[in-house]
Amino acid sequence: MRPLTEPESPAPSYPDHWEADIVLRDGGTARLRPITAADADRLVSFFERVSEESKYYRFFAPYPRLSARDVHRFTHHDYVDRVGLAATVGGEFIATVRYDRIDERGRAASGDADSAEVAFLVEDAHQGRGLASSLLEHIAACARERGIRRFAAEVLPANNKMIKVFTDAGYSQRRSFADGSVHLTLDLEPTAASLEVMQAREQRAEARSVGRLLAPASVAVVGVGRRPGGAGRTVVERLREGGFTGTVHAVNNALPEDATELGGAPAHRRIADIPEPVDLAVLAVPADQLPGVVGECGEHGVRGLVVLATEHSAERQRSLVQLARAHGMRLIGPGAFGIINTDPAVRLNASPGPYLPRRGPIGLFTQSAAIGIAVLEELDQCGAGLSDFVSAGDRADVSGNDLLQHWYEDEHTSVALMYLESLGNPRKFTRLARRAALAGRPVVVVRGGRHSGGAPPRGHTVPVGHTPHATVSALLRQAGVVEAETVTDLVDTGLLLARQPLPPGDRVAVVGNAESLGLVAHDACRAHHLEPLPPRGLGPAARPEDFRAAVAEALADAGCDAVLVTAIPTVTEDSTAGPGRAEHVAALSEALRAAVADAGVGKPVLVAHLALDGLATELATHGIPAYPSAERAVRALGQAARHAGWVRTAGDSGRVPEFDDLDAPVATAVLNAALVGRPAPRGPADAAAGAVELPAADTQALLGAYGITVVPTLPAPDEDAARLAARRLGYPVALKTTAPHLRHRPDLGGVRLGLSSEEELVRAYTELAGQLGDPADLLPVVQPMAARGVDTVVRASTDPLTGAVLSFGLAGPASELLGDMAHRLLPVTDRGASELIRSIGAAPMLFGWRGAQPVDTAALEELLTRLGRLLDDHPQIAAVDLEPVVVASRGVHVLGAAVRAAPPPPRSGYGPRRLPTY
Repeated sequence: MRPLTEPESPAPSYPDHWEADIVLRDGGTARLRPITAADADRLVSFFERVSEESKYYRFFAPYPRLSARDVHRFTHHDYVDRVGLAATVGGEFIATVRYDRIDERGRAASGDADSAEVAFLVEDAHQGRGLASSLLEHIAACARERGIRRFAAEVLPANNKMIKVFTDAGYSQRRSFADGSVHLTLDLEPTAASLEVMQAREQRAEARSVGRLLAPASVAVVGVGRRPGGAGRTVVERLREGGFTGTVHAVNNALPEDATELGGAPAHRRIADIPEPVDLAVLAVPADQLPGVVGECGEHGVRGLVVLATEHSAERQRSLVQLARAHGMRLIGPGAFGIINTDPAVRLNASPGPYLPRRGPIGLFTQSAAIGIAVLEELDQCGAGLSDFVSAGDRADVSGNDLLQHWYEDEHTSVALMYLESLGNPRKFTRLARRAALAGRPVVVVRGGRHSGGAPPRGHTVPVGHTPHATVSALLRQAGVVEAETVTDLVDTGLLLARQPLPPGDRVAVVGNAESLGLVAHDACRAHHLEPLPPRGLGPAARPEDFRAAVAEALADAGCDAVLVTAIPTVTEDSTAGPGRAEHVAALSEALRAAVADAGVGKPVLVAHLALDGLATELATHGIPAYPSAERAVRALGQAARHAGWVRTAGDSGRVPEFDDLDAPVATAVLNAALVGRPAPRGPADAAAGAVELPAADTQALLGAYGITVVPTLPAPDEDAARLAARRLGYPVALKTTAPHLRHRPDLGGVRLGLSSEEELVRAYTELAGQLGDPADLLPVVQPMAARGVDTVVRASTDPLTGAVLSFGLAGPASELLGDMAHRLLPVTDRGASELIRSIGAAPMLFGWRGAQPVDTAALEELLTRLGRLLDDHPQIAAVDLEPVVVASRGVHVLGAAVRAAPPPPRSGYGPRRLPTY
């Protein structure tokens, strides 16, 4: 790839939005940034570390050193026609990439030329870490932003690694061979294949980065006191007591010269004094010491950090994360409780927690330390085991998304439990959770702060979207996330999903020895949309073998999908705990185990019991969850049944309909005209800036381009204007006010329908003004009458974090007050539209409720899919409000429409891989 000459240009503006932190293939991190004129010495030093072979591959000839002209050329860019990026660790270059705009003959060009030559150089010690692939993604994004549509590259045939980087990227490409080199041309428009490649690489890299944190061979605890007590000393003791299989080092900068040990671990004054590599450092130092300690860890080559200290300053959090990532480290915290890995080959308890939990299939992530402690204790009391646990505190770096990447490929984790106080990237979270659920690893989430106005807790630096929490819940359900209401619900549901198969349906057999407890279970089933079968009462004197027979019979019943066992002490037992009670508990546990084992069917069995101490622990050894109340057991079963229903249908999400009458160029022209002069936002924080509401004519043109017709509306500021409007539209007409305080409130008398003559119109106009006020305030309009039907509302909005969401409900204050709206993420498929209109509580109104004529739901579904296509094709649309939409027996009629447009931020998921910065 021979260097090009380029003309001089004025000093350009530095594009700081191109800076990014990335995770590499081995789980380490690097910093990407544009190369500047101040990087001359770094570039020379980097070039000297590169082998002669790598230089030959880059320049097609021996190139032992860079000349002064080379250094100037490779460090001076205009960031339009000539761009250079560097990957750095610890401030030093480890890889570079550059593009130069070229014309059709391969000469340096500018202006309208849409091709560029691209070239890479990776330091040999860092080859194989995925640097070139990441650099290609980022330089391609820079090029697209500057109007470049394709890359050209010349590669020597022997440079197989570089050829593979290009061919594996997923872009459309062409290849030829001439003059002893391979000539590659890549079209830079993202394709389904390139997006899939990026997501697969992202998954592997982020999973590996978490895996490095959870399975260290050596741990250093910084800030270990000389006396018992204190977080650092406690962590050292927990590591040793838990049987950590690696080495532990204690660090105390005030350590006496003659001290060699702290808490039973080798002691050092500085982390630099540790005579071996350190994989993980747990920082138990005050917040003001963190920057210095993080820098020392980076210099020593530490691979990951757990920060126990709390740091509420968002700016200082960002500085810590930048410092850690600059040295190739991931960071858990600040304010973390710690991390746990129960793998027998690791046995890591890097937390103040009192013991290493038993091994099991549950992965746990929490932001709150207190919630983490509570869940760990609850799981232990239930006899449940963990695969691993991360308490991330303010999660300034490592987040729940990273853990989902890890658990997706962890064969020892079958269910993920998560307590989240904020969702930094909801769109990515739902994508990862959906993929995990489809792979048989359900994700159970309880969200803190759902009713606190949406503000994250103090110290959390994540961006906050504007999507209401009820909408977020609907989107989580759409992605297959099991959302729990409480922490207790989180544990209960997790136990069932981890230990038992999903129910094939919602029919529940209740088997027990207490009629009253069975009735409670029956009512609870109804409340959670389960179908209780006729009770199978065993009587108060039932023996364990009676339970075994009844459970076996229920499991063998083809009309039964799950079995709930309700148990209380039998009347023949001693009323106080003793040997007899313990023997009965053991016998009952064994009977239930045998019944499940003998049946061998994929149906869940769970137990609700009262006053049978020890039964939950006994059953846990057999994988049967037990609950201290029927309500808790049924709630967990209801969650499992809903998730099972999602799994059964998730593989067939429908198709996005194709329409022959869409006119995308017209829609684009309308939006471009509305947004002239409004700059694109740099990110989610200012995505709403510059939004504009389209005039009525533009709104009608935009919607009409996608086959959505808005019933014409003419203003009627006075009686004469009303008469003229009615003549133009034709009788019968409707007269309505559009004043904000009366709009969409027909119950307040602001609407007059079925006006069939001029006399009726004038009378209605006079009444309207007399009852409600001055026409100048009422803003009356005239519309032609639409067919009678059911009034509905269709809305769509784009949140920079959540993405575009389509919402549907019946029009009117009742639905709005009750929150009876359904929501769907784009794109909207035919099946998605059908489910959307059927998922509101008032859906029977559409299907002939109480003898009314059913309405045209097929036309309504078509409207929803057309609107979904409009938003999916045009991210400039910030919001659409169609109200009311009258669904008649034949067709739909959009009586009101409003559209807001704004320059869109870059689409999440379409850009290069990068770690979030908050």
